Amino acid sequence: MVGGAALTSVAQGYEGQERPTWELYSKCIHCGLCLNHCPTYRLLGVEMDSPRGRIHQMILVDEGRLKLGESFVRHIDLCLDCRACETACPSGVEYGKLVEAARAQIELNYRRPLVSRLLRSLGLRHLLPYPGRLATLGALLRFYQRSGFERLVRASGVLRLFGKLGEAERLLPAVDDRFFFSELGQVFPAEGKRRARVAFFAGCIAQVAFAELNRATLRVLQKNGCEVVVPAGQLCCGALHVHAGVRDVARHLARTNLDAFLTDHFDAIVTNAAGCGSTLKEYEQLFPNDPAMLERAAQFRARVRDVSEFLVELGLLVPSGGEGRPLRVTYQDSCHLVHGQKIRSAPRELLRSIPGVELKEMKLADHCCGSAGIYNLTQPEVARALLEEKIEHARATGAQAIVTSNPGCLLQLRAGVAQYHSGQQVLHVIELLDQSYGGGDNR
Repeated sequence: MVGGAALTSVAQGYEGQERPTWELYSKCIHCGLCLNHCPTYRLLGVEMDSPRGRIHQMILVDEGRLKLGESFVRHIDLCLDCRACETACPSGVEYGKLVEAARAQIELNYRRPLVSRLLRSLGLRHLLPYPGRLATLGALLRFYQRSGFERLVRASGVLRLFGKLGEAERLLPAVDDRFFFSELGQVFPAEGKRRARVAFFAGCIAQVAFAELNRATLRVLQKNGCEVVVPAGQLCCGALHVHAGVRDVARHLARTNLDAFLTDHFDAIVTNAAGCGSTLKEYEQLFPNDPAMLERAAQFRARVRDVSEFLVELGLLVPSGGEGRPLRVTYQDSCHLVHGQKIRSAPRELLRSIPGVELKEMKLADHCCGSAGIYNLTQPEVARALLEEKIEHARATGAQAIVTSNPGCLLQLRAGVAQYHSGQQVLHVIELLDQSYGGGDNR
């Protein structure tokens, strides 16, 4: 939770154009059907930590009856922005727009404690937008992990003294041997007859920590007759910035990515990260008063596809190889795929197409695992409780592998499997599909 007293707060209303609006508030009829789908309400049982309660607080701030201060910030920060409430809502409340607008107001009008300000600025403003800095950090992390220093630090127990920073170290991804930056600007030919020409969105942290997942995605697309272009000049999608209310940086990243991807014609712009895809499809929300940018963002959105969505639309070339190795898997819906993009069946269709794979559904598969961008770092207690529940539901299926569609979920679930000793592999849908085609690591 947010700690420390606010140094400044707004006593009445919001400022500027990017704000929660009555057009969005008015859709909420206070029916409460969202409550049992909200992770924080289910866990805490506090009305102010439900979608309905948070909307009520936004209205109170708008009317000047509640300060935009510590209490408001605490309840808004506790929201995972998983958007499960949107799926449950019969009135079509666009809650994601509301909470992200509220966070933009918090960013403008609330002074967080010093350490929080420094860490947010470092990560969101001075690291993620800069590929060179990410590569440097990745090289340092790789040395830390490969030199034996990581093992020594963890064995010493010293991380327990650092609170959330210690929690962050536990969640660090295993850095790949070869980063993905070298593939930027390259074209990868289709295998066999070309069926489509696509651009691949490579992400930011993914180029350091999920480079092999990116390469697996390229191989699967090539196997399915796609010529794959990896445009140079692309940057971070801006998802974490939008979720945190740092919209000025998000707009800069969006403009850069639109320039990188709209200079050529592609049948689709493909991403393997559900969180990135949701933001890429919503770039229009960053330019409400700029008709030219709105038009460009709309053109971009029309081409953006999650990789599972694209492969189902294209018509997957089913891996050959008879029955394949028997493997029981369970699927965890990534929030920004199932709730943000309304894609539920496509990844399951891909899994069912893989020879030897048996899909066993887990209970509450579309409930958040607790990753939620950097939520597992900023709200570790809630994230840990959600993760424990998720691992128990996965374990109950008897599955040998947990499969998902988002790198952040992969990190969270892998941490959970290690912490609770449940023993499953944790894989992206595309990793499993790549293995079935004979690529990657066939563990």
